[in-house]
Amino acid sequence: MNETVQKGFEEMVEWRRHLHRNPELSYKEKETAAFVAEKLNSFGIEVRTNLGGYGLIGTVRGALPGKAVALRADMDALPIREESGAEYASLRDGVMHACGHDGHTSALLGAARYFAERRDTLRGEVRLLFQASEEVCPGGAKPLIEHGALDGVDAVYGVHLWTPLPVGTVASVDGPMMASTDEFFIDITGRGGHGGMPHEAVDSIVAASALVMQLQTVVSRSVDPLMPAVVSIGTIHGGFAQNVVAEKTRITGTVRTFNEETRALIRRRIETMCRQVAEAYGAGAEVEYMVGYPALVNDEAETARFFRVAPAALPEHRVETAKPLMPAEDFAYYLRERPGCFMLVGAGNTEKGFVYPHHHPKFDFDESAMQASASLLIAMAESFLTEK
Repeated sequence: MNETVQKGFEEMVEWRRHLHRNPELSYKEKETAAFVAEKLNSFGIEVRTNLGGYGLIGTVRGALPGKAVALRADMDALPIREESGAEYASLRDGVMHACGHDGHTSALLGAARYFAERRDTLRGEVRLLFQASEEVCPGGAKPLIEHGALDGVDAVYGVHLWTPLPVGTVASVDGPMMASTDEFFIDITGRGGHGGMPHEAVDSIVAASALVMQLQTVVSRSVDPLMPAVVSIGTIHGGFAQNVVAEKTRITGTVRTFNEETRALIRRRIETMCRQVAEAYGAGAEVEYMVGYPALVNDEAETARFFRVAPAALPEHRVETAKPLMPAEDFAYYLRERPGCFMLVGAGNTEKGFVYPHHHPKFDFDESAMQASASLLIAMAESFLTEK
């Protein structure tokens, strides 16, 4: 564990708890960004603000020439009413940090202070990306990139506090690590009528129900069994009275894949199936298909760096190969532009009751994991910058 990070841990906890009490939703992180900017300024770090919304970039330029590396943390919270019971629980009803972004931000602030204190011996540049709006597509990564986040950068790293892994564990994997995410919205239109005379109507609910069942075959019968993919229906809404044949029904869902070929295939199958099934029932179908984040694919060389660096930086931790995950992350956009690695830091602790999954109203994590996060980011950056 990084000794400087350990010494500053209590303050890191204070930062995290302040952010946890005052969460802000995606695209609304004004106060969070101001808090981060104030801390960076206090460290003597150059800051650019209001980038792609409320994203900001801090830059630490070393006294010695060298390469440039970017470290990223996300800052937004979720529209969830907190039920953790923690004394630092959210003060904003219906909004909470249920994914650990408050911890990501605090850990990167700890890393920022470390590098700011070492400018005189630092080789190259460390760019600190505090990104807004990760939780909601189109996300904050692309706008931050458009504002120069990666200009001149040679590598990029990020971490995610992860409660499914026990504290004391870190993990990553070469290649695809997190899935792409697309959303679809299907409107089935029939012809309304009396529930007692269905032959004079076109029942949109029946057509939609048939479509839901047919969509279950997209992965099982159209996708290569060796290619992981998910098509999930999230909602189906139709009708307004028990004795009326519903004219309109809406279906919504999500698609998760790890490669672009499978992603495109599933989209084609969904759009074709919607038209054909609706037509079979005498109904019409309109499909809105929203393409979201791409798959997160780690660079081979930078993932190898993780497996070299992590055991030395965190000798008391287990270093594991992560299993690819179907949740998505807009860190994927950075990895499309530059080599890098996304890493998981175990933050679950059954003894302390940190057992709830991400996006749960009772979600919380073992704060000691922030030390590992900051230490890992520092070690990865230093390894890259000092490598000849």
